[in-house]
Amino acid sequence: MNLTIGKAMRWWEKGVQPNMREIESAQDLADSLLNAGDKLVVVDFFSPGCGGCRALHPKIAQFAEKNPEVIFLQVNYELHKSMCYSLHVHVLPFFRFYRGAQGRVSSFSCTNATIKKFKDALAKHGADRCSLGPAKGLEESELMALAANSDLDFTYNKKQDIVPIADAIMKEAAAPGSPWLQPLSATVTRLFNQGSENSFLSSGR
Repeated sequence: MNLTIGKAMRWWEKGVQPNMREIESAQDLADSLLNAGDKLVVVDFFSPGCGGCRALHPKIAQFAEKNPEVIFLQVNYELHKSMCYSLHVHVLPFFRFYRGAQGRVSSFSCTNATIKKFKDALAKHGADRCSLGPAKGLEESELMALAANSDLDFTYNKKQDIVPIADAIMKEAAAPGSPWLQPLSATVTRLFNQGSENSFLSSGR
């Protein structure tokens, strides 16, 4: 007589809510944070063999159920060790909170005994708000570390955050409906160009 035993549900899959999802890659993590908009995102780093992670999981699932507007992303340390090293995650269970244009707003390790840390961070950063700008996602240093990791299929193209002030003004002057009364004279344009190498105007964060 042959008995077929079904695959037992892994503990980190029990009680999973619609707003909880396991991350598949570094690119998946980066994209998920950018696509979250103003929503609070909790990144939960865990390991199947971590007793503290297993004990804490039911409470995290309860928090997810009570806070459907918050996104919970699970990162399996055993499957993504290289990525976790690049993100400087060396202790488990570990959590990082990200929110809109602010990017990372909290980072800590906690267990059942110190669950108040998690509750406090959720209450502080989960309140309704509107970010002034697009979601920031991972820190630039984290993105660069992931891109430098040869074990990961991840690329990062650094965005240009500053533009020469002369270029910015001339572009505005040439635009339809520009507030400038007339096109910039050749003399003014030449003066702008002479100083453009050392004059920069911030455009963004």
